[in-house]
Amino acid sequence: MMNISDLPVQLLSSRTSDRLLQPLWDYLLLHYRPLVSSPFFLVLLAFSSYFVFSLPFTALDLLGERAPLFHRYKIQPDRRPTLKMMLKSFMGAVWNHLFFVLPAVMISMFILPAPTMPQEAPTVCEVFIDGLAVLLLFDTQYYIWHFIHHKQPQLYRWIHAIHHEYMAPFSWSTEQLSIPELMTVGLWSNQDPLLLKCHPMTTWCVTVFSIWMSVEDHIGYDLPWTLNHVVPFGLLGGAPAHDMHHQRPSSNYAPFFSHWDRIFGTAVPLEKTIRVYKKK
Repeated sequence: MMNISDLPVQLLSSRTSDRLLQPLWDYLLLHYRPLVSSPFFLVLLAFSSYFVFSLPFTALDLLGERAPLFHRYKIQPDRRPTLKMMLKSFMGAVWNHLFFVLPAVMISMFILPAPTMPQEAPTVCEVFIDGLAVLLLFDTQYYIWHFIHHKQPQLYRWIHAIHHEYMAPFSWSTEQLSIPELMTVGLWSNQDPLLLKCHPMTTWCVTVFSIWMSVEDHIGYDLPWTLNHVVPFGLLGGAPAHDMHHQRPSSNYAPFFSHWDRIFGTAVPLEKTIRVYKKK
């Protein structure tokens, strides 16, 4: 496949294509190619997505009952994260990225070949189908890994228990992971798109979307407009399923979809705590 860097700038700017995403792809490579072709770009994209997506739910958690429009959807209303808990989770994620993720990326630069940027943008259909394939593959990998680590006490204690520090998850706890779990998840997130030969733009899209799904799983609110309600037939577990996993750790192992939990009998429906307010 021809590398985009082999094309003259004038040709890139005047080239026409019937692909909807081609103008955006050409613009990114003309103006930001050093950035988007850097191995650090995915790390920046993933962490910034985690940060931005978590902020709105931080406001909801801090407001609590002062925002009744949203608080009524809180799955565990009696368990409210504090600012200290949020900072602990966030700073843990920053520490892990500074001292483990970034060094791992630097090492990989000397081992793996430099990525090439293809000439053509992906079609919208390719982004959807390839992105869905990546999510389904990751969902399968993590279900197996997750199940094993809950069934083996020592693996759970030394690797996965840190993620279960809080029975009621909140957005910042999305990336409260041990180093082995973080590296495992990071390996799949980086290698699965390569294995499935995804276009870089598809990889970027699925990275941002998967971070959104992960944060949404941990928000602790069963909001009526979240993806698990938008996608039909209960195909996604969402926050209700993952919240129940933190309450009952032997259930709902899949990170995104619900089919593996249904097939293997590990699906447990949400048992939401209802708070009754008495009129004074």
